[in-house]
Amino acid sequence: MNGDHKIDDTQQHEHSHSYDETGSLATNVDNGFTLVAVGDLIVSRRLTNGSHPGFAQIVDVLKAADVTFGNLETNIFDIRTFQGSPQAEYGGAYHVSLPETGPDLRNIGFNLVSYANNHAFDWGVEGMRLTCRVLDENGIVYAGVGETLSQAGAARFVETPKGRVGLVSSASTFTPMSRACDAAGEAPARPGINTLRLERSIVVEPKMLDSLRMVRDSLPNFGRSGSQSEKVKVATVTFRAGERPGYSYEPNPKDVANILRNIRRGKQFSDFCIFTNHGHEPGNWSEEPADYEREFAHRTIDAGADAYIVHGPHRLRGIEIYKGRPIFYSLGNFMMDDLRTPVGADMYDVYGKELVDATDADVTVSEMASGYETSPGFSAPVFYESIMAVSRFEENTLAELRLYPIELGHSKRFANRGIPTLASAAKAKAILERLQKLSEPYGTQIAFENGIGVICLKRGKECS
Repeated sequence: MNGDHKIDDTQQHEHSHSYDETGSLATNVDNGFTLVAVGDLIVSRRLTNGSHPGFAQIVDVLKAADVTFGNLETNIFDIRTFQGSPQAEYGGAYHVSLPETGPDLRNIGFNLVSYANNHAFDWGVEGMRLTCRVLDENGIVYAGVGETLSQAGAARFVETPKGRVGLVSSASTFTPMSRACDAAGEAPARPGINTLRLERSIVVEPKMLDSLRMVRDSLPNFGRSGSQSEKVKVATVTFRAGERPGYSYEPNPKDVANILRNIRRGKQFSDFCIFTNHGHEPGNWSEEPADYEREFAHRTIDAGADAYIVHGPHRLRGIEIYKGRPIFYSLGNFMMDDLRTPVGADMYDVYGKELVDATDADVTVSEMASGYETSPGFSAPVFYESIMAVSRFEENTLAELRLYPIELGHSKRFANRGIPTLASAAKAKAILERLQKLSEPYGTQIAFENGIGVICLKRGKECS
């Protein structure tokens, strides 16, 4: 056909796919479809045959859903036969769990996980490949890693009686050497994770920017540029002026375009598509998401995502409903059963431990208490309080969101804490009140019902 008859990209999409009244690719699941979403799965062993009071009630909620999602923040292999090594560049700790973890996660109810995070390559490509093998063998669908960037970024699918569900996952917090890439000419592809690169700026008052400009101009090889631009780069740190001091992020346009395309493709091949990102930004200390994230979340839903889920900050952040789809800006920790062993020798050095007299547990306890980089550590109770979010869809619209408060045993001894149970009445109230406050900026109203948070979106009808 000649150029006079060319159909642009938008027209092609409109001709080949159905859209809902919001302009997004339409959801197409059967009535009563339910999604359970939780945060980070930091688990090191089988839990279903252990002595964990209250855990069975958690499993009941997970297994009742059509899709149960979590972020797999560990590697699964047998150290006795492992042929790789702990990497010099790792995600703050060497996460590893026993091979029995794979079938146990499936028995608990998980059928969909993200594996794009800063711990996916703690044990190199060998650890990643063995973990993927365990997930495959146990019928747990995963996304976010692959032998190439195209594989890591692609949607993966789980079949349910109420519809086909796709998952696209990325990480904005990651170790640089774990980033996947595609082949280029004779250069082969690189295994790794699907990443969302962010350019960070530190926001300062305008008068401080003038001082920083003087510092920059005084440094060797910088010279006196005389530039009055809105940004000043000193060494490797970028500063810009703003009313509210803090951190600002600009997502890489190429990564954003790749993610949005993969979401659109994932939705074209499924009835329901989930997008998840693993990001700690601006830091685990923050109850608010990074400044780029709300606009980015909206764009993913506009591209076809039916849910946007963040994991990584290890604490709860707010919930938004956009175009009838849930946005979870962080679901916190679901499991912190962190009996990881072994840990790499590098961690002994970081925490001032001697190999001759310290143990793996000594190192882990020190790491959990003091944290790393922008992390405050995990000694505060807030890191042991979270929710299970149960989304129910009717007539292809989010009808109700039920929020089950959970606690992970902050006060228990090291070997026993980290296993989720339904929160006590007092604790549940505190968790939901905090989440209610965090969600207010997005216009989200959370009601309390017998210790459970409820967001009801069915107009003129009662939520059950």
